[in-house]
Amino acid sequence: MLAEPKFHSEDLQPYSFLVTGGAGFIGSHIAEYLLKNHAGRVRVLDNMANGFKSNLEILEKYPAFEFLEGDIRNAETCNRACEGIDFVSHQAALGSVPRSIKEPGNTNDVNVGGFVNMLKAAVDHKVKQLVYASSSSVYGDEPNLPKVESRTGNCLSPYAVSKKANELYASVFSNVYGLRLMGFRYFNIFGPRQDPDGPYAAVIPLFVKAIIQRTPAYINGDGEQTRDFTFVQNAVQVNIKGMLTRNHEALDKVYNVAVGDRTSINELYNKIKDYLNSDWAAIHREPRNGDIRDSLADVSLAEKYLDYHPGIRFEDGLYETIQYFKEIYQRSKLN
Repeated sequence: MLAEPKFHSEDLQPYSFLVTGGAGFIGSHIAEYLLKNHAGRVRVLDNMANGFKSNLEILEKYPAFEFLEGDIRNAETCNRACEGIDFVSHQAALGSVPRSIKEPGNTNDVNVGGFVNMLKAAVDHKVKQLVYASSSSVYGDEPNLPKVESRTGNCLSPYAVSKKANELYASVFSNVYGLRLMGFRYFNIFGPRQDPDGPYAAVIPLFVKAIIQRTPAYINGDGEQTRDFTFVQNAVQVNIKGMLTRNHEALDKVYNVAVGDRTSINELYNKIKDYLNSDWAAIHREPRNGDIRDSLADVSLAEKYLDYHPGIRFEDGLYETIQYFKEIYQRSKLN
């Protein structure tokens, strides 16, 4: 097991936190960190469309935990969620580029309409600070590497448009309403609790599951596309530091959240195969519509303003993730 570092120095007991999407992958890790470190109250808002009861069960053992089942598309629900809250980590969204291509209206309703509801509720309830999940997809067809926050291209999917819209709305709410906030462009976050099932599952849990169960493992295109895979603990770090920072210069910005290294999909598959001591071959298929070819982040802006340092490198996080899924599948065989 990887060590669990602290990403804060002050006492969290006087504060109340809201994590939207807190029954999901990244949100549950953020909520768990806050609860483990004795936050006064940690409220999770989730409609359970992409959340899991098993994640809530991890959080329920802490007395400071509260759960509100509801949808961010409902403004009154967002108002209830923000009552008595000091800090908000907004993770609720409909992810996945392919899903957004199939369901552009639904993606917009949740990711844009729901986000605006949350911003307005945060203003009305005088939330001290709000951080939100953006995405590396906003870089679109911008060809230069590494990706720098000030330089973006044309969006390649409805999902990318929705996250770009979040950034524009955030800037307006900062300027017009004085809301203290910042956004995080996540680069391929992975780790324990990431869903390996369903039509929009992420690549790492998909590969691990396919190799362990010896079911078809698909690589889109030639597999030489690259990603800056980022272990979930690094995303937790930046959310905690972002919510708690007193640095006014850090506000009203968006930050890359990544490691600053890249791995091809072919290399990723081979690493997982080696870790699992498997000879299971992948199947190549047509490239996926809307995907960025290469992804590599410059994280110097987050280092400068938030003291962000990605402490977990790709290979260490990958090993931890593979071990997690191995244990799950071994347990399921015994039951």
